[in-house]
Amino acid sequence: MLLTKSNGMIIGPIASLLGMFMNGIFYVLNKIGIPNIGLAIIIMTILIYMAMLPLTIKQQKFSKLQRKMQPELNKINKKYEGRKDPESMERQQAEIKEVYGKYGVSATGSCVQLIIQMPILLALYRVFYNIPAYVPMVKQVFFPLVDELITANAGDYLKETNAARFFLKQFENENYINGVTEYVQNTFIDVLNKFNSADWTALTENFADLKGDIANTVTSLTKYNSFLGLNMANSPSSLFRQAMESKTYVLIIVALIIPVLAAVTQYLNVALMPQPAAQDGNDQMNNTMKSMNVMMPIMSAFFCWSLPNGMGIYWITGAVIRCIQQVVINKQIDKMDIDAMVEKNLEKMKEKEAKEGKKDKNRVSSSTMNTYSSMNTRRMKDKSSTSVSSDSERKAQQARQTNGKKYKPGSLAAKANMVSSFNDADNSSSKKQGRKG
Repeated sequence: MLLTKSNGMIIGPIASLLGMFMNGIFYVLNKIGIPNIGLAIIIMTILIYMAMLPLTIKQQKFSKLQRKMQPELNKINKKYEGRKDPESMERQQAEIKEVYGKYGVSATGSCVQLIIQMPILLALYRVFYNIPAYVPMVKQVFFPLVDELITANAGDYLKETNAARFFLKQFENENYINGVTEYVQNTFIDVLNKFNSADWTALTENFADLKGDIANTVTSLTKYNSFLGLNMANSPSSLFRQAMESKTYVLIIVALIIPVLAAVTQYLNVALMPQPAAQDGNDQMNNTMKSMNVMMPIMSAFFCWSLPNGMGIYWITGAVIRCIQQVVINKQIDKMDIDAMVEKNLEKMKEKEAKEGKKDKNRVSSSTMNTYSSMNTRRMKDKSSTSVSSDSERKAQQARQTNGKKYKPGSLAAKANMVSSFNDADNSSSKKQGRKG
């Protein structure tokens, strides 16, 4: 359900918080006599983007520095090209990490800022798209008309309108079928909130008995939704169709204003944004980046063409704010002394390595002691084995010498005498060891 607010685990709570903020802005505007949704959207967008300015600065700084260090990264990647053994891959990652450390940025620097910003921007979109769900003053405008439409069984009629195409599942929900009052009211408000001028006229024709309440609702909504002559609830596409049917060519120009402004401001936004450095030898990725820079303004125009004007105002305001931010941030970053920054980061890296090296030097682990113990044990065994082997070799040498003095080398008698001499030497050694014991 859209009007019952977003219930996502991440987007839901953020949207509720932003909704309270939006409600506060609208309340203040109402107190000073200008309760206008378009103006509230602009103020809210400015404040949100100002609050996210520190994240934006970090993101732009990362993009700018990435262009500086990209040649070094390309050189490392080329150095280890085709080498997939674990040792080479480990050394490659270590060298890349050293480059990032030298420039004082994290390899995930840009992603972190985007991960933080995306839920906020998506939640902001939900609030602007469903103002009545978050601003009780706007929701109240739909009463008593909604209750009267429920009594008149207008659900089947609303379900068939063009505005209901986004909410068809709500009409099939068991809460709607069972007539849960709040659910049915929210469903009706969801649909009515997307009505354009032609839809309100058709509703009046089909429910003539409610003509007065319909007129009062439209008057109040117009007061809230009208901004610079545009109805924030209408979409440029519906206004364009209306202009073509009535042959009011001035309305055609008005209908095109928001999509065109959305495309232009988005193009300026992309042009001012620090572009990722071109990847050497990666033509496919470079072409993809160029295509995205062209497609983003076109997509902005398309979205703002089909969505309510309120969303278009938000889109344009956000793009203008980002352009201003990027001009200021780019000037600040251009003034940075990259060489001095790199030198400072290198000193920090050396100090960190020195501290880590000192800790490693003073730390003797149990595994190291076990290793030394094992090494000493092996040496003792090897020494013992060597001693036994040397003793046997001495006895055999003594037997060969004795044998060579009495008998002809190679004869059967010589071999038998050599065995006897070996045994005599062994017995003699055992006796000596016994006396020592």
